[in-house]
Amino acid sequence: MEIPENHHHETWSETESIGSRSTRSARVGFSGSLSGPLSGPLVSNNKKRSSKKSARFSDDVEDFVEITLDVRDDTVSVQNIRGGDSETALLASRLEKRPSTLSVKLKQVSQELKRMTSSKKFDRVDRAKSGAARALKGLKFMTKTVGSDRGWSQVEKRFDELEVDGKLPKTRFSQCIGMNESKDFAGELFDALSRRRGITSASITKDELREFWEQMTDQSFDSRLQTFFDMVDKNADGRISEDEVREIITLSASANKLSKLQDRAEEYAALIMEELDPDNLGFIEVHNLEMLLLQAPAQSTHMHTDSRVLSQMLSQKLVPTKEHNPIKRGFRSLNYFIEDNWKRIWIVALWIAICAGLFTWKFIQYKNRAVFHVMGYCVTTAKGAAETLKFNMALILLPVCRNTITWLRTKTKLGVAVPFDDNINFHKVIAFGIAIGVGLHAISHLTCDFPRLLHATDAEYIPMKPFFGDVRPNNYWWFVKGTEGWTGIVIIVLMAIAFTLAQPWFRRNQLKLPKALKKLSGFNAFWYSHHLFVIVYALLILHGYKLYLSKEWYKKTTWMYLAVPMIIYACERLLRALRSGNKSVKILKVAVYPGNVLALHVSKPQGFKYHSGQYIFVNCPDVSPFQWHPFSITSAPGDDYVSVHIRTLGDWTSQLKAVFAKACQPASGDQSGLLRADMLQGNNIPRMPKLLIDGPYGAPAQDYKDYEVILLVGLGIGATPLISILKDVLNNMKQQKDIEQGGVESDVKNNKRKPFATNRAYFYWVTREQGSFEWFKGVMDEIADYDKDGLIELHNYCTSVYEEGDARSALITMLQSLHHAKSGVDIVSGTRVKTHFARPNWRTVFKHTALKHPGKRVGVFYCGAAGLVGQLKSLSLDFSRKTNTKFEFHKENF
Repeated sequence: MEIPENHHHETWSETESIGSRSTRSARVGFSGSLSGPLSGPLVSNNKKRSSKKSARFSDDVEDFVEITLDVRDDTVSVQNIRGGDSETALLASRLEKRPSTLSVKLKQVSQELKRMTSSKKFDRVDRAKSGAARALKGLKFMTKTVGSDRGWSQVEKRFDELEVDGKLPKTRFSQCIGMNESKDFAGELFDALSRRRGITSASITKDELREFWEQMTDQSFDSRLQTFFDMVDKNADGRISEDEVREIITLSASANKLSKLQDRAEEYAALIMEELDPDNLGFIEVHNLEMLLLQAPAQSTHMHTDSRVLSQMLSQKLVPTKEHNPIKRGFRSLNYFIEDNWKRIWIVALWIAICAGLFTWKFIQYKNRAVFHVMGYCVTTAKGAAETLKFNMALILLPVCRNTITWLRTKTKLGVAVPFDDNINFHKVIAFGIAIGVGLHAISHLTCDFPRLLHATDAEYIPMKPFFGDVRPNNYWWFVKGTEGWTGIVIIVLMAIAFTLAQPWFRRNQLKLPKALKKLSGFNAFWYSHHLFVIVYALLILHGYKLYLSKEWYKKTTWMYLAVPMIIYACERLLRALRSGNKSVKILKVAVYPGNVLALHVSKPQGFKYHSGQYIFVNCPDVSPFQWHPFSITSAPGDDYVSVHIRTLGDWTSQLKAVFAKACQPASGDQSGLLRADMLQGNNIPRMPKLLIDGPYGAPAQDYKDYEVILLVGLGIGATPLISILKDVLNNMKQQKDIEQGGVESDVKNNKRKPFATNRAYFYWVTREQGSFEWFKGVMDEIADYDKDGLIELHNYCTSVYEEGDARSALITMLQSLHHAKSGVDIVSGTRVKTHFARPNWRTVFKHTALKHPGKRVGVFYCGAAGLVGQLKSLSLDFSRKTNTKFEFHKENF
């Protein structure tokens, strides 16, 4: 326990946890950091009985609440609440009503608190303090729900399904108790519980399983500690040797999929023995392990907030209120929807209005022609759909003119009203409109127009002679074999192929196709099929020129619709070809990392300027001379190189990794990665494949400079554009420091670049694999070393490790704390940034940011899988409406 001291005000604060037990009422335990001239513990009991210290916390750890009070003279005010629920405000108000009684109680225990905080590092500590709460949270073998009576009923049911001759074999123990993913850990737990009871058999009865279950779900600290100790103490001599420590480290690392930790188990076992066995006895006992658990710092993701804004916690209504009136509820939801999507709404509404207008105009035009009396509404529908089809075939090219969009985003203010970030989504919407137009046009012609014309009487056919000839067509084949017919059919077939292979289940190889058909899926199939558009547009122009019912050239308007968009797109492709031809870059460094990630560092072409968050297209002729693939830039604009990190998820990226891996050598001991090749070091420089780049192109993340506070969230390889932003923020911090010291002149003052508004950044990186942290190890360490003021807050999360409180990760947590305190390096990530386990509590993250930055605009930038988009967007909207901090959400499309 630490007592922070303020020498200027001669005040001090301390934390004590008091638990109160009642068999008839709900138990409430809380602790407070009490600052002021008088400080002490505060206890509340629902029965209003006198309170006293308890040797235990409440069995229900989730009911534990910590309250920070400011006590001055006879006044008590609430400063902070941790772990509270909806009743927290009521509890706080009750505390503030009895200042005089509280002051007396605080005086009585102030000296006792001082005495307890003066204990040595591993002296035995009273478990009534907050350390015990952490210890209880750190040794859960079963969750609260599983450990209930309902949990036992499920275990009992599984026993009946898995038993063999009335007994449960050890091999099925993990499945029975619900530890399917940790069979080795469950096996060690089985052995420990068996040793405690003298069971030597490899199977147990239902009664013995019930005893095991009761011990595993026992909420007392002693029981949990003893169970964990028994797991480590395999020879049951009451002492833990270094070999036993090493074995349990290996077991815990295996259960949490931490392969690198397994490789260094011997080193970490020596570290624990050094810390817990200072007298070199060669063993540690249960009380040593107890001290480590009690003193281990909390790994909770709950954030501490500044005292000047903590009082807002009690008044902020972050939980949505329920509106019982369905009309008002619907109106409010509609209002929120319009407010959040007004850019998309007006663009889509304008597009629908144009399509509807074109359809109506052409529909009415043909209804007033003679052909209507023969073909009826079939021809009006076909021609109306054709008009919208021409418009959409022209419009669909514009969202993929990336150079144009990048220029509009960067150089104009249109981004205020036009959602450039949704260009690909709008491309897909237009494609859907084209599909509808093709369907209406083709079906109306093939199933209605042509049959009605074939069956028309001679009198009815007379007005049709100028269009179809003096001799009436005598069969259906006449229409199909004509230029208008076969071009239309080929267009439909090619469109259907491109549309089908563009679907996610084809493009991302999600379908289990036979080996012979495997090449019909994947990105390559999508890329090549999409380039059939060249043939489609040529046939469309021909199809639109050879019309049956329009003979004058000025009425054949297909080429008029397509001319401007096709010229713009052709110029885009020409510019791209010329620019990429001059940007054959030199390979500077190559690294292959765990997780199938290839990192490429290349020379920066002359005149190549970009913003953090943007992306480039990469082409490798050794893999494919035609394919260009987009990747986020991970270097910062101030770096003298350009870097990308590429994860092998498809056929092209797999081939790219294989080509570069051939030129690499195994990494040395002081290098990160599996394979490396550094062109700037050594004489044996291997031959590298040729690489071309094109760009940069605009992306949502490039707008981060518009915000003073940014919240960056990356999942796995989705961290790539965010790493570039972090490096840019760090470089700006260094530049600002140099300017303050008079070393350099500001570029902003000389109007060389846009002012850098960002002065606070929060980065949350969530990944499944321990090896992923090697990708950006250098950046993490550089930020941790340089950013002494904490302007950049880094949070790494490894989801393969069981969440805080699980016994399977308890030893990892202890070891992490010891190693970081000694060397400043995290055992999971290998960086100076401490790794959190499991997934973040995103609501807590947003609450922390909102309370730290009241009244600010916070830019939330997310890059990763689509599954988290909805939650982050919802939280951004929720906190923007219910706090005075405005969160603006941006997501990366890939």
